Amino acid sequence: MEWRAEGLLLTVRPHGETAAIIEVFTEEKGRHAGIVRGGASRKMAATLQPGSQVDVTWRARLEDHLGTFTAEPLLSRAHLMADRKTLAGLNALSSLLSFALPEREPHARLYGQTMTVLDMMDGDFWPLAYLRWELSLLDELGFGLDLSSCAISGATENLRYISPKSGRAVTEASAGAWKEKLLPLSPALTGESSETTDIMSGLRVTGHFLMTRLAPSLGTKPLPQARQRLIDLLSRS
Repeated sequence: MEWRAEGLLLTVRPHGETAAIIEVFTEEKGRHAGIVRGGASRKMAATLQPGSQVDVTWRARLEDHLGTFTAEPLLSRAHLMADRKTLAGLNALSSLLSFALPEREPHARLYGQTMTVLDMMDGDFWPLAYLRWELSLLDELGFGLDLSSCAISGATENLRYISPKSGRAVTEASAGAWKEKLLPLSPALTGESSETTDIMSGLRVTGHFLMTRLAPSLGTKPLPQARQRLIDLLSRS
């Protein structure tokens, strides 16, 4: 069995004395793991950096085997690691992909959006793109929010809240006495604002559903700490 693809390097961990096991997110193969022979060497250290774009070839005797990777560097993204916020964003994105994606299941749309966010990290507006990316991650895995109309009345205007259970939007009029138990619908979630306060409000909403819906569906592991570190940095800025 053999295939070749370009992908985002998500994780690297030692395997034995000289090898490493890496996870790569590719457009057609999804999150895929494999062994890199000599991956623990100093020579390979610069190539095997989480967040790097790599050209990989995977080989195995049978399809369900772990298999081996050969990896060639395409883009290091080392410049993103020189800034605390972009480094935190890169780590949060990579950690959530490794945490949430089923192994060897393609998610081509999410892959494209991931590349868009990474490309935007050279500028100032990537936190909004990252928020939209978290919405897409929830949607891809079956926990998407429905912000198109009110869950109670069906109205499409004056949407102000989100049900913390269903992820459906709710109007001001329909919220009634339940208003205090609902999540605020940040305009950043619907693309109507790029203000930092609205982005942070939106991230609190996506964080709620990542923690209460996505994480429990995957077992007992908590969300990666890398996401909270990003939220803390963005909050202080």
